[in-house]
Amino acid sequence: MGPHPAVAAIRLAVRRVLHDVLTPTTPASVPPAPAGSPPLVLVACSGGADSMALASALAFEAPKLGIRAGGVTVDHGLQHGSDIRAAEVVSRLTVLGLDPVEAVAVSVGREGGPEAAARDARYAALDAVAERHGAAAILLGHTRDDQAETVLLGLARGSGIRSLSGMAVASGVGGRYRRPFLGLDRQTARKACMVQSLPVWDDPHNADPAYTRSRVRHEALPVLEKALGKGVVEALARTAQLSRDDADALDGWAAAVEPSVRDDSGALEAAKLFALPPAVRRRVLRRAAISAGAPAGSLFARHIEEVDRLITGWRGQGAINLPGRVAVRRQGGRLVLRQG
Repeated sequence: MGPHPAVAAIRLAVRRVLHDVLTPTTPASVPPAPAGSPPLVLVACSGGADSMALASALAFEAPKLGIRAGGVTVDHGLQHGSDIRAAEVVSRLTVLGLDPVEAVAVSVGREGGPEAAARDARYAALDAVAERHGAAAILLGHTRDDQAETVLLGLARGSGIRSLSGMAVASGVGGRYRRPFLGLDRQTARKACMVQSLPVWDDPHNADPAYTRSRVRHEALPVLEKALGKGVVEALARTAQLSRDDADALDGWAAAVEPSVRDDSGALEAAKLFALPPAVRRRVLRRAAISAGAPAGSLFARHIEEVDRLITGWRGQGAINLPGRVAVRRQGGRLVLRQG
């Protein structure tokens, strides 16, 4: 008798990602393992159902493919006893047979709000752990439900098609972060934990209405499903993939055309930019702003729209100030971007 369908589904999802780690689509997708050492794949585990299901599947599948499996949990220090819970997660991962396993404590700042600050601190810690251990990949337990929530949040921000594309299956430096569960719903992961008797911890922050994602999860999505019927989550996740395909194509177009709209000094020529389709032109402007020092995570659609008006609605207006102390001016038919 085979495993429970939920367990089989999560194992298959992880197996596919591990095969991709072993046979990357591009030579630089993952760092090479030290000579004579099998590649190491880590799971980022909070102790919740999604990441515990992911950890169990990694522990089961990795040895069959000659891959070392380890784990890391991040202690954000935002709740009383968080260090104790982190130690419990380390113990659970060790029982599953993962090695190395460690807990990393971080200090969460305030920039961008509590959710963004916690996310930034978490990914910085995971990057450091991956570098220290030479990990080929870090698996994240985001599900199809998480993807739907991300699309709704992007829609509310009005940040364009890239926000609607949600989370990528692979992201980070060299595709370091992998999300095997984007095609699976949250209930499948929880069911897999139940049938395997895996202990899970439900983070109270996930139900706290003070957090935007929590309100989307417990209020917005249920209202949409009640009004529109079942299938909203699947439709939003499908929208993410379609949007990502379109956004990738437009980003590629912008990257290819950018050198042709710069003069010999590197300044952007307004007339050539004006001739581009708006979706491509704005991507060129965003690329230029990031190259000049504007942080990508703080650069929103409204910033790019203001810069775009220097091209499409020029009336002698002054400089546009962007995050990262980047100023954009139109001078002599050219856009000049300077930091400081």
